[in-house]
Amino acid sequence: MRRVIVRRSPVHGKGVFAMRQLAMGERMLEYKGEVTTWRKALRRHRREGVTGHTFLFGLSDGRVIDGSRGGNSARWLNHACTPNFETIEDDGRIFIHTLRLVDAGEELFIDYLLEIDDAADEEARAQYACACASAGCRRSMLAVAA
Repeated sequence: MRRVIVRRSPVHGKGVFAMRQLAMGERMLEYKGEVTTWRKALRRHRREGVTGHTFLFGLSDGRVIDGSRGGNSARWLNHACTPNFETIEDDGRIFIHTLRLVDAGEELFIDYLLEIDDAADEEARAQYACACASAGCRRSMLAVAA
């Protein structure tokens, strides 16, 4: 039986939903796509002309996984300030694990923890407004500044 399905999300566009109950700590997905440099990925993204939305997932070694090229259903994970999933990097790969018990039909969320060059730029910050509506919503998909 399939564990997840992609369908329309009430939060944003498409989302990933549990097809059955998922146990805490369960590895669900790997974020797949072309592994490339940020420079190449951003150049491609600008050329395609889509603002405020990417399938780019940064790796700790400075490379990026571009889920728009050979990606899988993990690219449709939406952001929530109080996520039910976390991402774990292991040897240049990103795996998605449950943080708690997840009920069948529940949407899967990760905290994007995005960073931008100029966090003081209100116009730039507005592009990353959060729509999760969770009790702990910080109203932004950006990481909290330390």
